[in-house]
Amino acid sequence: MTPTVEAHSGFSPATDQGIGGSVHEYQWTWKKRRVSVIYETLGYGSPILLLPAFSSISSRTEMRGLAELLAQHFQVIALDWPGFGSSERPPFNYEPALYLTFLGDFVRDNFNEQIVVITAGHGAGYVMQLPQLWSWVVLIAPTWRGPLPTFMGEKRWLFNIIKKIIYLPIIGQFLYFLNTLPPFLSLMIRRHVFANPNTVTPTFIKEKHKITQKKNARFASAAFVTGGLDIIKNRAKFIDLFQPLPVPVLVAIPEQSPPKSRMEMEVLVSFSATQKCWLPGSLGLHEENPTGLAETIIPFLKKFLSRPTYPTPEEDQQPQ
Repeated sequence: MTPTVEAHSGFSPATDQGIGGSVHEYQWTWKKRRVSVIYETLGYGSPILLLPAFSSISSRTEMRGLAELLAQHFQVIALDWPGFGSSERPPFNYEPALYLTFLGDFVRDNFNEQIVVITAGHGAGYVMQLPQLWSWVVLIAPTWRGPLPTFMGEKRWLFNIIKKIIYLPIIGQFLYFLNTLPPFLSLMIRRHVFANPNTVTPTFIKEKHKITQKKNARFASAAFVTGGLDIIKNRAKFIDLFQPLPVPVLVAIPEQSPPKSRMEMEVLVSFSATQKCWLPGSLGLHEENPTGLAETIIPFLKKFLSRPTYPTPEEDQQPQ
C-alpha cells in the first residue's frame, strides 16, 4: 500500500486515539470540493481494510481493539468515513452515491490488488456493491436500514423532512445538540450498541461525546439516522447482493442484537451461502468484543493471506 498524503491548509485533523498506528491524509474530491479523509495503518503483512460503522459516534477508534489483534499478523488500514470521525465534515447533502464513490476511489488509489475488508453495520451494502475490490469480506452486525426506518417503518418522506430540518443553521444545530447530550448517548449505547452496560462508563461517554461535537458533525449523522445513507431500500434487494455470492463472505452476528436487527441478519445468512458465526455482544460487537471476533476470523483470514508476501521493516533494512 502506498499512503496518499497531501497537505491541506484548510483542515487540521483532530488528535483522536485512532488505532495506535501511523496517521495519513487521503485527499479526495467530491463534486469539485476537496475533502481530507483520515486513515491509519498498523502492522505489516497482507493488507486488511477496516471500516467503522456509520453512526453519530462513528470513528476508526472503535476498531482499535480488533486492529491491534489483527496487526500481529497483517497490515491493518482503518479509516474515518467522510463526514465522520477525524475526517473533514463539509456541509454536504450526504447520500449513498458519495460513500460508494469514495470507497471505490480510496481502494483503487491505494491498492493494486484485491484486499480483505472488514466492515461494521451499514457499510455492508456499500462493500457488497463493489465485490470486484475484495478477496474476502467480513460483515460485522450488517444492517441495510438506518435507525429511523428500522424503528418507525418506511416513512421516507417524513425522514427526509427531519434531515432537512437538522441541516438548518439554528434549529438544526439545537436539535442535534439535544440528541447528542451525554445522557442520551449513554442510553442509546446501552440499549443498542453494547450488551454489557458496565462497559459504558462516564469516561467512555465523554470520549464518544467529543466525536459528536466536531464542526459540521450533524450533516452526515443526520443523513445516517434518517435513512439517507441507505444504499439498499428493502430486504429483498439486500439479499440479492449475496445471490450468487460474488466473493467469500463471513457474517458475524451479535447474540444480544436488538430483535429487529438480529432478525435481518438471520434472514441474510439463511438465504445466502455466506459463512456465519454468533458471538456475545450487540451492534458494537467489533468494539465490545474484539478478542472473540479476532479469534473467530483470524483462522479464516490465514487461509487467504500469507505474511511473507509483505516485508517487515527489519527485512527492508537488510543489505541486498
